[in-house]
Amino acid sequence: MNDYINTALEKLKNELNSFKGGQKENAMKNEVHAALCEFCRQEPEFAQAIAQNDKTFSDCMKAVAKSAGSSISDLEAYKKAVNFYFPGAKINFKMTIDLIGDAKTDAPKEQEKKSVLDISLDDLF
Repeated sequence: MNDYINTALEKLKNELNSFKGGQKENAMKNEVHAALCEFCRQEPEFAQAIAQNDKTFSDCMKAVAKSAGSSISDLEAYKKAVNFYFPGAKINFKMTIDLIGDAKTDAPKEQEKKSVLDISLDDLF
């Protein structure tokens, strides 16, 4: 199955390099391309669908932009692109927030544990 992944990634790369599309398609193509490549890495059957399909990335982007109006969310664009190649497929989207973010220290795990306040109810008596 890895052959399908490599074939699909190569196909998408070549089609991105020879991309033909309008202003809307051009505005979205890099992000949609990156998402499709990631989906190929995650799901070999999806990669196979792209590898064995005669549909082009330019045509995919036309389908994505078709009913976009003046804007479209990233998620909606990815859904349309996935369904272009694999009708009926769904995307699960999960976002999380990391409140510490870039402020994380390089301190070893042992030191991080020491900074956590750990008390027992017995300590209050």
